Amino acid sequence: MSEQRIVTNIENGTVIDHIPAGKGKKIFEILKLSEHSGRAVLLINTFSKKLGRKDVIKVEDREIEEKEINKIALFAPNATISIIRNWEVVKKRKVELPEIIENVVSCPNKNCITNFEETTKSKLIVEKKDPLKLRCWYCEKVFGIEEIL
Repeated sequence: MSEQRIVTNIENGTVIDHIPAGKGKKIFEILKLSEHSGRAVLLINTFSKKLGRKDVIKVEDREIEEKEINKIALFAPNATISIIRNWEVVKKRKVELPEIIENVVSCPNKNCITNFEETTKSKLIVEKKDPLKLRCWYCEKVFGIEEIL
C-alpha cells in the first residue's frame, strides 16, 4: 500500500522533517506550537525510506529561530529544517547538536542552583551524543534525555 500526501504544501513557514517516530509531540510542545496563531500540523509515525517511520511538523507563517534549533537537536539530532517562502524551499539545513546547550532545558537536579536562582540560566555540556548524555555546568550531574522529558 502506498502512502498518499496527507498534508498539503505550505506557502510560507517551516517544515521539520526526519524526526524520530514518537519524538514529534515533544518538539511540538517545547516549541509551543499549540499557541501559534497559524496552522501547525504534527504527522506521527509516517513512512520514511530513510528511517522506516518518522514524525514531521509543518508550521505555516512561522520560521524556526536559531535558538529553537538547539531544542529540536536534543530530541531529533538528525532532523532537517526547511524554510518555505512562496511555496519554495529557500533554506534547508540539518540540525546539529551543539557542544554546549544554554537556556534550553532545566537541569533535572532539584538542588542545582539553576532551579532556584533566577539569574542563573541553565548550561549543559554534551558529554556523549549517542546515547545522549549531558552534564550540568554548575552541579556537574550527568543525565540522559529521558531525565528531562
